[in-house]
Amino acid sequence: MRRALAEAVREALRTGHLAPGTRLPSSRRLAADFGLARNTVADAYADLVSEGWLKARRGSGTLVADRMITRPVLARSATEPHGDPCHDLMPGKPDLAGFPRAAWLKATRRALAAAPDDALGYGDPRGRPELRAALADHLARARGVYASPEHILICAGVSHGLQILSGVLAGRGARNVAVESYGLDRHWGLLTDAGLKTLPLPFDTHGTDPVPPVGADAVLLTPAHQFPVGTALQRDRRTAAVDWAGRTGRLVLENDYDGEFRFARQSVGALQGLAPDRVVYVGTAGMTLAPGLRLAWMALPSTLVEEAVAVKGHIDSCEVFSQLTMAEFITSGAYGRHVRAARRRYRDRRDALVAALAQYAPQVRVIGTAAGLHTVLGLPTGTEERVLQSAAGQGLEVAGLSRYRHERSLNAMADALVVGYGVPSDAAWPQALSALVRILS
Repeated sequence: MRRALAEAVREALRTGHLAPGTRLPSSRRLAADFGLARNTVADAYADLVSEGWLKARRGSGTLVADRMITRPVLARSATEPHGDPCHDLMPGKPDLAGFPRAAWLKATRRALAAAPDDALGYGDPRGRPELRAALADHLARARGVYASPEHILICAGVSHGLQILSGVLAGRGARNVAVESYGLDRHWGLLTDAGLKTLPLPFDTHGTDPVPPVGADAVLLTPAHQFPVGTALQRDRRTAAVDWAGRTGRLVLENDYDGEFRFARQSVGALQGLAPDRVVYVGTAGMTLAPGLRLAWMALPSTLVEEAVAVKGHIDSCEVFSQLTMAEFITSGAYGRHVRAARRRYRDRRDALVAALAQYAPQVRVIGTAAGLHTVLGLPTGTEERVLQSAAGQGLEVAGLSRYRHERSLNAMADALVVGYGVPSDAAWPQALSALVRILS
């Protein structure tokens, strides 16, 4: 296994899949990803260092030696198909290999051992009280959300939450919801399915202008990390949005899908903290843990709770064991530790992406790197479709920015890629990055 691993790395170096200066995963991480003994990986790395393929620096990890290939990104034509495995660089997905299985299993055992018998019944439609209490405390500390457990409703994902809110708005006689000019069409579709019309908001060099046009009954925003552009809503515009809601009696729907992953020193708290009675906060475990858990939550104004419960249904439709485990995961501190570790890993990936582009594709403009699991790469005008075709030829799944533009938007941003760096495992990330840089160079 030691020889096989060393030869696999040599081949990646010879073919240019690993660029000079690329930092390899730690021996611990690579061993975990491949199911190997850590010593096996460490010995293989040591062999490659002694042969001159790699270099080891204290505090910097193991890096690809600079002398190997001058321009590895040009080792293969960007349009030449190949048989390498596909790398998923689509945005909106976390690293599922990083799911904390052992810690989650421990939390599950503790939660089930402590759960009362009635926890296995139909339950409160708002969700398990243990999870709502844990979330009220965590969200106040981590995101600046102020809501009592009675005002929190558990749902099966952000889409489920938006489906509930669409029903509430429609039941109140709402007709129009203002949305960002760039976003997820499936979220807009949920509003449309409820009989609501979506009105795209204008944007400029400072991002989205969040004050809706006359006739809008609510506004849907991603203020902490706009999806997909990646910018945060500026302070004066955050204030303008909540002022509009207070002045008109309307609602702001806040989708805080990845607010836990802020890399800059100054965090961006939730908009809900400015006006808890006018902002509906929607959060999720889909990005911090895994979307397959089907766990999300809403912090609702007190006047909206009964209506939301009525739309959701009078039986808790969210799986109880995951709720109990999530509550234990939060209160034990395991959730906070996992988020901090994941934030460091994603920040390292972002840093590697920015550094590689600066070296090999300086003409590409990097946008929205302060937070989240994706970034936007600005391209020369008229090249987006060609780059997407090249990416497909290299076995890369990436998205063009244009796919997220609202069909009625009057504004259009320049050509760009939306690149997610959450999905690849730590072992696969260097190869995925090298393939991306090879195309963009």
